[in-house]
Amino acid sequence: MTYTASPQRASRAFLGMSHSPLLGLNHIDDEDQMAIDVAVSAARTFVHEFAPELIVLIGPDHYNGFFNELMPPFCIGSEATAVGDYLSPAGPLNVAQDQALALASHLMDDDFDMAVSRRMRVDHGFSQALQFLWDDEMNTPPVIPMFVNSVAQPSIARLSRCRALGQSIGRFLDTLPQRTLLIGSGGLSHEPPVPTMEHPDPAIRERITDKRTPTQQERDAKTERVKAAGMALANGEAWMKPLNPEWDRHWMHAMASGELDALCATSEESISKEAGNSAHESKTWLVARSALPLNTELPCPLQSYRCMPALIAGYGVMFMHTKN
Repeated sequence: MTYTASPQRASRAFLGMSHSPLLGLNHIDDEDQMAIDVAVSAARTFVHEFAPELIVLIGPDHYNGFFNELMPPFCIGSEATAVGDYLSPAGPLNVAQDQALALASHLMDDDFDMAVSRRMRVDHGFSQALQFLWDDEMNTPPVIPMFVNSVAQPSIARLSRCRALGQSIGRFLDTLPQRTLLIGSGGLSHEPPVPTMEHPDPAIRERITDKRTPTQQERDAKTERVKAAGMALANGEAWMKPLNPEWDRHWMHAMASGELDALCATSEESISKEAGNSAHESKTWLVARSALPLNTELPCPLQSYRCMPALIAGYGVMFMHTKN
């Protein structure tokens, strides 16, 4: 399928939304819960007022769909199913198959070696945003799902490459007539107990390498480990890396301003050091935001942030849109 430039560029919106598998599992105080509820409700209102006809959903994975036996920096799904981990829903996403493949072809032509999955599995890193915005993720507008590796070194995508990818996605969207919502569904500062290949236990290294469906017992044990880590962080236990609200707010300010040169010039190592190993998930925001005009401030009616240790999340929500 060949796409040519649309005579009038369709409206485009960006939603950055942190996720946490511990929402609804770990207790948080009423003030924090109200802050999240207000931010999510506002995001939902703005998204439905925008009325997207197409969604580009950019998210991470937590060793539910992608494993170290083959870990691409980026992957587009022409079909995707949510596994239903924690309290997130399970089932197929409403994937825009033809447009997903057309985007992959465009990116290949634009010098991105893009992986394509014809049977992508996604977890709460994708489905929670859809769940919060549409209740049932199967009843969303058509979605193009794009995975961004955020946990498995050395193939974690670099900052400047994420910006370039988002700009290329924007050029593809310039050829389409649909109003498009780009969702960056990654966390900000956080370091949950996600194992790495440096782990001393060979059984754990095998678990994050071999692509297989975990047993219900294994899934329940993982949930309990993450819940305990959240409470340990809330209680200030030293083995859990603290959140970094200053880093989070700096990141969100860069998204709002569209001035990304300084951000993309920072070292990859500084992300893990200052904000946590899983803060690389914030690159989902960077990809999505870069598909909108840069170096200019766009209308940004929603910008909310809450530091939530019990959820192991610097929880940010931001909505912005083009003026046309």
